[in-house]
Amino acid sequence: MSEVVGAFAVLVAVAVLGYLAGVGGALRPQDELVLSRLTFLIATPALLFTTVAAADLGSIFSPVFVTNVAGVLSVQAVFLAVAALTRRRGRSELVIGALSTSYVNAGNLGIPVCIYVLGDGALIAPILLFQLLVMAPVAFLLLDRDTSGGSSVWAVLGRPLRNPLTVATVLGLVVALTDVGLPVMLMRPIELVAAAAVPVALIAYGLSLSGARRIEGNGHAHDVTLAVILKCFAQPAVAYLVGRFALGLDGELLFAATLLAALPTAQNIYVFAVHYGTAERFARRAVLVSTLVSIPTMTAISGLLG
Repeated sequence: MSEVVGAFAVLVAVAVLGYLAGVGGALRPQDELVLSRLTFLIATPALLFTTVAAADLGSIFSPVFVTNVAGVLSVQAVFLAVAALTRRRGRSELVIGALSTSYVNAGNLGIPVCIYVLGDGALIAPILLFQLLVMAPVAFLLLDRDTSGGSSVWAVLGRPLRNPLTVATVLGLVVALTDVGLPVMLMRPIELVAAAAVPVALIAYGLSLSGARRIEGNGHAHDVTLAVILKCFAQPAVAYLVGRFALGLDGELLFAATLLAALPTAQNIYVFAVHYGTAERFARRAVLVSTLVSIPTMTAISGLLG
């Protein structure tokens, strides 16, 4: 257990470095965008490709993915039910709200957690694919219907195929399935770039938290509270219960299922909200608060189950 908590402490330490760099002015708020784009477009795809290509397919499509889907569907259903019973909201707001309770930060935080805490970066691959190939396209279809001149169904469904994370993961799966031996001179530069993914992502993650004091207002307080409770507590609880009692998991798999379900809301949700001009303040606060709450939550899970 001490090794797991120690590994998690390493991740927190690097994120704190990013936070201090932002607070101290060594990095500017706009630098977060540069670091995030470097991670998203270049380093993380390289890391996903090298990790998935060398992974055991049995570990990629493990029961952890089943617990994740169960947690996603459960918390989304609860959010929509509570929203229906309280006050009327538009469809776009409901979509952003449901995503805020379940769409995890699999890139900037999930990959480092899998590599340094769980010891298997491939565990995040099916969750990433599910979010990019299923959750995001469905959300876009619903959001586009509320937008004048919305995109066609084929345009929406084709978006994940232009996402570098999706492409890198699929290419890695092809290599793993065919057991193709790639030339060393091809893999070395990819591996070199991949090595930058985790530290750069964590620094960008910490830098984003340094701007927390600039978040204005307390609007949507009840909705944000509900979303954070569902994301940070209910979703990992469902993953644990499904894994423990429905799938009979224990040990490392049960720990992985619970820990990955406790990841905070992905920053992508705020990007979606801004793009469609709906629930922007709610999405921003849900991402921020879930991020702050998830750190001690995941640390506690590591201590109890790791």
